[in-house]
Amino acid sequence: MSRRAIFMDRDGTLCEEVGYVNHLSRSRLLPRSLDAVRLANKAGFLAVVTTNQSGVARGLFGEGLVQAVHRQLAGWVEAAGAQLDAIYYCPHHPREGSLPYRRECDCRKPRPGMLLRAAREHDIDLGASYMVGDSLADLEAGAAAGASVVHVLTGYGQGLVDHQPERFTVRPAHTAADLLEAVRWIVQREGIGAGGVTR
Repeated sequence: MSRRAIFMDRDGTLCEEVGYVNHLSRSRLLPRSLDAVRLANKAGFLAVVTTNQSGVARGLFGEGLVQAVHRQLAGWVEAAGAQLDAIYYCPHHPREGSLPYRRECDCRKPRPGMLLRAAREHDIDLGASYMVGDSLADLEAGAAAGASVVHVLTGYGQGLVDHQPERFTVRPAHTAADLLEAVRWIVQREGIGAGGVTR
């Protein structure tokens, strides 16, 4: 039986948006993110991170740093009694850098490649899943994969709503203050009670 997932963007959704995370010390969780992941786990959703990391293509840092940031992130989550089931990242950019990172790819959001890969590798029903993010690329990737999309006002989210509403090409199923509010809305929408049982 296929499983459901809550896909979450990293920077601006799960973690603070600080620009390029070119050092471990620049990666910081947003308030309430750990509670959000715990709730997703408890409700029976896979918690999957999908993140564009074009700083690799731009030569600002290597894939080793991205992987170290993700090990640190997973450690924080595990220490809080929660779990990230998978983390996917795209190191490419279509115009910046050099091969093999400078190329058109299927994984860079707004393309849905990371979500599609996760669905194959973890037997995820994308139509029963959600993508939560602060950017248009997050929403467009989720919609292209067939998931419901939730927009959060952390990161770039509030600025998009206030100053560039005309840029929305995908209508979110819900707009939430942050990741925890988004997950709470998803759980309520799905009618999931204690222990992840659907009512």
